[in-house]
Amino acid sequence: MLKNKDCVERLKKSFGFVWRDEDLLHQALTHSSYTYEKRRVGVVNNQRLEFLGDAVLELAISDYLYHRYPDWDEGELTKMRAAVVCEPSLVRAARKLELGFCLNMGKGEERSGGRERPSILADAFEALLGAVYLDQGQATAGKLALFCLKPVLQDILEGRCDRDYKTELQEIVQQCGSEQVKYTIIKEAGPDHDKKFTAGVYYQGIMLGRGTGGSKKDAEQQAAKAALEENELFRKI
Repeated sequence: MLKNKDCVERLKKSFGFVWRDEDLLHQALTHSSYTYEKRRVGVVNNQRLEFLGDAVLELAISDYLYHRYPDWDEGELTKMRAAVVCEPSLVRAARKLELGFCLNMGKGEERSGGRERPSILADAFEALLGAVYLDQGQATAGKLALFCLKPVLQDILEGRCDRDYKTELQEIVQQCGSEQVKYTIIKEAGPDHDKKFTAGVYYQGIMLGRGTGGSKKDAEQQAAKAALEENELFRKI
């Protein structure tokens, strides 16, 4: 059984539907540290569901933006989607659902603050969407995604949200040619429960900036931010 049963029960009631296969929910709420420590037969972590949920989320937001803003061009739609489908937004959605308290995780990960770790919360939200998709279908999963991310969408439209540095950098690069910038993780440090990643952003083989974060996505954002702030792009292209 999952830990924090009361929180999980509240989560189930908030969905407004009855799960056909609750094992999918349990899997979505099971962090890899739990399966590593327990090593029980049949216990599966949420990494595969996270992979699926990422695609479900992108489709849901793309569909919403496409129909909600018929006058926007591809660039505007892409920029908005990137701003919504990013780690800070997903963490905000996960906290709204109190996913951190519902997660089944290893004791070591929990002691190190795993229930509040941004990368874990963002992954859990995507895994949950993947589970809802398999259990209830795309329509229900999409409605859940939009319900949780509507406040983020509103904040972005009103200029109250963090910038998406990766999209900003790519838009500048596209003015110089069709080649895209590339991101590479150049360093990993720290134990598994508290890793730090350092990413470099490159254009035509030239490093434009580097950044460090608690997840690969965050490190890439920081690398893009460094490239923009240091004006490396304008000096080197």
